[in-house]
Order: sequence, then C-alpha cells, then structure tokens
Amino acid sequence: MTDQLRFDGRVAIVTGAGGGLGRAYTRLLAERGAHVVANDIDRKDENGQTPAARVAAELAEAGGSVLAHDGSIAEPGAGAAVVRTALDAFGRVDILINNAGILRDRSFAKMSDTELSEVHAVHLYGTLAATKAAWPVMREQGYGRVVLTTSVAGLFGNPGQANYASAKSALIGLGRTLAAEGGRNGIRVNLISPGAATNMTAALLPEHMHAAMSPDRVAPMVAYLSHETCEVTGEIFFASAGRYARNMIVETTGYTNHEATLEDIAAQLTRIMDPTGWTVPGEAITLPDL
Repeated sequence: MTDQLRFDGRVAIVTGAGGGLGRAYTRLLAERGAHVVANDIDRKDENGQTPAARVAAELAEAGGSVLAHDGSIAEPGAGAAVVRTALDAFGRVDILINNAGILRDRSFAKMSDTELSEVHAVHLYGTLAATKAAWPVMREQGYGRVVLTTSVAGLFGNPGQANYASAKSALIGLGRTLAAEGGRNGIRVNLISPGAATNMTAALLPEHMHAAMSPDRVAPMVAYLSHETCEVTGEIFFASAGRYARNMIVETTGYTNHEATLEDIAAQLTRIMDPTGWTVPGEAITLPDL
C-alpha cells in the first residue's frame, strides 16, 4: 500500500475557503495534518458566523487545525493580511491555494464596467495580492507550493463570461511566469482548472450532475499540487467528476516562408492550423534577478 501523503508541520492558506471547492481543499489538507488559514468574505449568517469561521469550527471538531480569516481577498490589503495571519499564528507559509471567485455573467455587449471590475478584482487582483505577499516568505525559506485557479472558460472561452474568462486566462500567464521565476527558490507553481457543483456554479449545471461533480473529486489533485513531493511546475491540470488530465498549450508545425506575403498566409492557412506534429513550446528563459 502506498504511504499516505501528509502535510504535518506545513502551513497552508486557502482563499474562498468557506464553501465549495475551498472548503473541500481545506478539509483534505487539515485531515492530512496541515495548519490551514481559511479565508473568505466577512459576511455573517443567521448564527453570527462567517463562512470561514463556520469551516474552521467544523474542522476543529474533527481535530483539524484551521484558523479563520474574514475578508474578501479583493479588498485592499487583504492579501498581505491573510499572509500575516498565517505567519503570526504558525510562523511560516508553505502552501497558497488561490481559489476565491465570483461570477457576474452577462453578454459582453451588456456587461457593465462594475461587472467587469468586480470579477477581475477577486479572480485576478486578489490572486496577485495574496501571491505577492506570500512570495517573499517562500523565497526566504526556500520552499513553497502555489496553486492558481483557471477554468475551462479561461482556456477555451464561454459565452456570457468575458469578465471571468479574461481573468482566468490572465492567471495562466501569471502562473507560468511565476513557475519560471520560483524554481530556483524551491517554489512550484501550477494551475487547476476545476469542474464542480458549488454555490457559484450549481445553477448552471443539471441537478443530476451535482453529486458526480462534487468538490471532493477535485480536492485530491489540488492537494497533490500542494505537496512537497510534487516537483512539476508551470502546468495546468483539469479535474472534474473523478477525471484528471493535463491541459496543454501547443504549437503546430506551421508554415515557414521568410518572404511570406498576405496572400501566402491565406493560401497556407490550413497548413498553419494543422495540428499534426504539434509540439509543446520550450520553457521560458530563466533570467537573472531583475
């Protein structure tokens, strides 16, 4: 039997941890021995509990070490505050799972500036802020695991989600760049493209798919990307309904003509687009400290 992969002594931050995917990630990490700072919005329910406090209390009863941090990751200073919470309580940050998200779906023609900026504030700028705050801590200790959340919409597009898809696509460039920069300091950075029935997505999915698309079926992939034995970096992984796969950015063999004209491009478009013989472009050049 394979030895259980554990997180004893490791400290993790999970944003958007009050429900859905974030709750599943938090629970699995805590069950495997991690100290977890669970971040979510500062909104109390009828019992006076915030989403993060509710998860922390639930997992404390099961013996988990989970500390709640209340506040939207999109708010100014929230990224630094959640990292400071982890440092004050546990003295280090080993894992950062950027999971927080919202939807404001609308066709691009009708989308308001607010609907665009609110989505970018959580998905893109919230991720940037939390990762920027955790980065120097991980560099100093020579170790870190960072997971960013992209999506099928970010990879392939989806009608009515120009705001969401553009933020999720931006995270691909961010994640792959951070993977190249973080390698020398023992930091591994990967992206998860999850498919799950959560409060954010359940209304978009048929009822009969909810159980099959439980967040618990995404959590093992994210937990592995957070583990010290994971040495892959700069990759995108799909996880949904018990299926796990690698998403790839590839380049076709294409067409070469150093004197190509516009008409040549038009005539050779089929060849340019032909996926036969595609390759994965080489890793980014590692630059000195800038």
